[in-house]
Amino acid sequence: MKNTFPFLSIILILLSSCSNINDRQAEINIIAEEYVKLALHVGTHSPIFVDAYYGPAEWKPESKSTQLDQLIMNVDKLITELSNISTEGFEEIWLRRVNYLNKQLTATKTYCQLQRGEKMSFDEQCKKLFDAISPVFEDTSFDSLHAELDKILPGEGDLSERYNKLKNRFIIPEDKVESIYDVAIAEVRKRTKEYIDLPENENFTTEYVTDEPWGAYNWYKGNNFSLIQINVDSPKPINSPLGLSAHEGYPGHHVYNVLLESELVGKRGWVEYSVYPLFSPQSFIAEGTANYGMELMFTEEEKIQFEKEVLFPIAGLKTDGYETYRKADKILGKLGLSRNNIARDYLEGNITEEEAKQQIMKYSLSTEQRAEQSLRFINTYGAYVITYNIGEQMVKEYVERLAGDDNAKRWEVFRKLLSMPSSATNLL
Repeated sequence: MKNTFPFLSIILILLSSCSNINDRQAEINIIAEEYVKLALHVGTHSPIFVDAYYGPAEWKPESKSTQLDQLIMNVDKLITELSNISTEGFEEIWLRRVNYLNKQLTATKTYCQLQRGEKMSFDEQCKKLFDAISPVFEDTSFDSLHAELDKILPGEGDLSERYNKLKNRFIIPEDKVESIYDVAIAEVRKRTKEYIDLPENENFTTEYVTDEPWGAYNWYKGNNFSLIQINVDSPKPINSPLGLSAHEGYPGHHVYNVLLESELVGKRGWVEYSVYPLFSPQSFIAEGTANYGMELMFTEEEKIQFEKEVLFPIAGLKTDGYETYRKADKILGKLGLSRNNIARDYLEGNITEEEAKQQIMKYSLSTEQRAEQSLRFINTYGAYVITYNIGEQMVKEYVERLAGDDNAKRWEVFRKLLSMPSSATNLL
C-alpha cells in the first residue's frame, strides 16, 4: 500500500497558506474601511477634499468631531498596520491595491499637515499628494514656442493680441452653447461605447454655472451617475466642447468613476474606492486619463472635420482661418507647462500674485480675465496643476508603450488602467 500522508501534508499546507492569505486580505479590508471613514473626517476640515462619496451614509460624520492632530495619528496607525501585513502570495491586483492604499494614506496625512499649517516645498507636495513631480522647465523652451506662434499667427506685434483676435472669430454665441455641448457629449459618448462596455443605467446631468475657479467639473454621485457642471464665465471657443465633454464625461471622469464603482466596489467589495479624495494619487490618474482620452477618440484631422461639419453650422460660425487657429492652439497647449513653473514660484513665495498673473498672461497668451481665473485655481488647488499636463504625458507614454500604434489595443490598455488600482509610479 502506498503512503498517502505526504500528499495529505501538502494539501494541508496549501489550505493553510490559502487561509493565511485570506486572513491577511481580511485585515486589509478592515484598513480600507478605516481609511474611508478617516478621509470623510478630513473632509469636515476642507470642503474640497472629498470629491465623491457613495458608501454607507452612516459613515459620514456630521461635524468636525476629530481634530487634525488626531487624524494624523490615525493615518500613521493605518500606515503602520498596512506595512506590517505580508503580501507574500498575493496576486498582482492585490499588490497594486496595497500600494494604492499606502499612497492614498500618505496623501491624506500630507493634506492634514498642510491644513494644519505645515510648510512643504512644491515638489514635496507633488510627490506626497500625487506620487509625481513636475520637472522645472526652461524659459527658453517657451520662448521657442512663442517664436513658432509668431510665424503662424496673422498680423504683427503682440502675440497675445494676435492670438486672441483670431480666437474671437470662433467663439460660440451664448444662445448656442447648450445645444453645441449636447451634440459634443453625444458624440464622445458614442465613440467611447464602441470600445468600453458601460452599465446600462450610466447617465449624467449637465448644468451651466458661473463664478467658479475651474472651467468644468464632474461630480460623481454613485450608482453610475454624474453631475457635469460647465462654467460659462468665459466665452467658449468652438474647439472647447469636444475636449471638455471628453474630459468630464467620456472617456474621462464619468467613465473612470463608473468603472471603479462597478469593477472594484461592486465586484470586489473594495470600499476604499467609494471615496475619492481630490488631493491624492487617484487624481493624477483621473486627470491624466481624462486629458488623454480625447486623443484616443479623434486624430487632429478627424476632430477638425467634425467641428467644421457638425458644430460650426449649429454655431453659425465661418470656418475661414480655423486650421491656423488650431495649429496655434496646439502650440499653446505645450505652453501650458509654464503654469507648473509659475505655480511653484508663486506657492513658494518667490513671486507675488501680480507677478504670477503677468507671467500667466505672458506665457499662455491669456487675457487678464483668464489669467485671474487661472490664478484663482492655483490659490484654491495648489500643486494640483501638475495632474493635468504631467498626468497626460505619463498616461500617454504608458498606453502607447504597451499598445504601440494599434488603436484598439490602446483602448484596451486605457480601459484596464481606468478599472484597477493605479498611481503615477505604476505608469513608469
